[in-house]
Amino acid sequence: MRKIVILLVILLLAAQSLPAQNIFSLNTLGYLQQHEKVASVAVETSSFSLIISESGEVVFTSEATGPYRQENFDTQVWNLDFSEFETEGNYQLKIDNGKISPVFSIGDDVYRHAFETSFRAFYLWRCGASVEAEYGGNSYSHEACHLEDGHLDYITDKGGWKDGVGGWHDAGDHGKYVVNAGISMGLMFFAWDHFNDVLKNYSYDLPETAPDYPDFLKELKWETDWLLKMQYPDGSGRVSHKLTRTGFSDFIMPEDDHEKRYFTEWSSAATASFVGIMAQASRYFRPYDKEYANKCLAAAEISYGFLVENPEYHRFEQGDFNTGGYQSLDEDDRLWAAVELWETTGNELYLADFENRLSKMNRMVDEDWDWQNVRNMAVYTYLLSSRDGKSRKLFRKAKKEAISVANSIVAKAHNDIYRRPLGSVFYWGCNGTVARQVLNLQVANRFNPNPAYIETALNAVHHLFGSNDYGRSFVTGLGYNPPMYPHDRRSGADGVEAPWPGYIVGGGQTATDWVDEEASYSTNEVAINWQAALVYALAGFVQP
Repeated sequence: MRKIVILLVILLLAAQSLPAQNIFSLNTLGYLQQHEKVASVAVETSSFSLIISESGEVVFTSEATGPYRQENFDTQVWNLDFSEFETEGNYQLKIDNGKISPVFSIGDDVYRHAFETSFRAFYLWRCGASVEAEYGGNSYSHEACHLEDGHLDYITDKGGWKDGVGGWHDAGDHGKYVVNAGISMGLMFFAWDHFNDVLKNYSYDLPETAPDYPDFLKELKWETDWLLKMQYPDGSGRVSHKLTRTGFSDFIMPEDDHEKRYFTEWSSAATASFVGIMAQASRYFRPYDKEYANKCLAAAEISYGFLVENPEYHRFEQGDFNTGGYQSLDEDDRLWAAVELWETTGNELYLADFENRLSKMNRMVDEDWDWQNVRNMAVYTYLLSSRDGKSRKLFRKAKKEAISVANSIVAKAHNDIYRRPLGSVFYWGCNGTVARQVLNLQVANRFNPNPAYIETALNAVHHLFGSNDYGRSFVTGLGYNPPMYPHDRRSGADGVEAPWPGYIVGGGQTATDWVDEEASYSTNEVAINWQAALVYALAGFVQP
């Protein structure tokens, strides 16, 4: 199987230079052997063949179905279902008019390379250190950057400084934002919790920054180290909303960005998000570093105590800053903070806080969610916890809603011409939401096993790698005709034609307006919250 995947990678890398026109919509990485395999084509065809890519030998034929139409697309499609074919190999689809699809594979571990590349993209986002990678015949690197993070002018007296070096650059810019770190870290801790039996065996060729940690957690610790520095230096527990310049830089490499960067004023959303992250970090890092786990827990409890004493919402005001706002209310963040501390410590006071907050909410589980609302992560921690003491009534209600939302996601995918779990909803960053919905489905499958949940989770992966109106991958360096011009300062400034690999781009704000252009930050930016969702989505479908 490894040889098949390697050959497929070579073929897909070669395909990156091919033109965007592609009448086929399919997962150009491939399909798992014992799962559904449905592609679509934008021209009429009555039948299709599956052929071995190396020889052209026909190994399967069947009738096409369609046409299928959808209001928000100008096209109509015919479906090509080859689910019953399960033999490993590299293949293409051929239709009546002789047109042939891009190469894809069928196998039991066709997403390993994509998973490893997408996860390692976080290492390549590291701030405060040099990074390097070889991929597709290109070298990617930047020198240690932002070593003067950060100045305290906006939270203490002007001219002050404290160590804020480290963490990940947040997106296409070089800023660092606590609220977006919250959902990103939360998703990847969920990946570790749900799939660590596989992930613990993976090596990503990372620097030895956390001895004795599994590589997956080693990278998460890099971000945790930085987040610990975001608490105010006065010991109050307040957490700065972000650490950035006052304005975005030009398209320059990180090490060339020398403008002063500041700790900003605190926000209650960032402080609560910090608590959730640190409680999780304490729990998952404890087997590898008890002292560090205690440090994370102590930091979480200090900030939680501050939130209890200051229950009012405190908004971060941008003021002099025009970098990413990440403004959100804090009810969901406080909910998440309480439940993660309860799961980590077993303290009933945290459980009571969580259940009191959840009982007052009109909705417990969301189908469509992002950094503005992390309620799902809080509720899923509660539902999956093995701790005693939960309210039976509240637990049953939350479980019922989680299953109902998963069923709704399945229905939307079933009714979409590309089997997209988000259906016909499009907006800034919607590709990240498509990937993030896999968490909804995987959690529901744990309560109420249902093959439709897993197939719909796979449909999310299929959509991101080519089963879409463009017939191309949304992840740099992976799949057929992937994005070449993401809104990413490194990719735009390094002098290498191909962009930094493994990054999911945000996607169109309507069904048909995505453009592969560097300037299109609203459709083609990269960001850690979308990336973490992609990592989670892929993690459930890789093999040891």
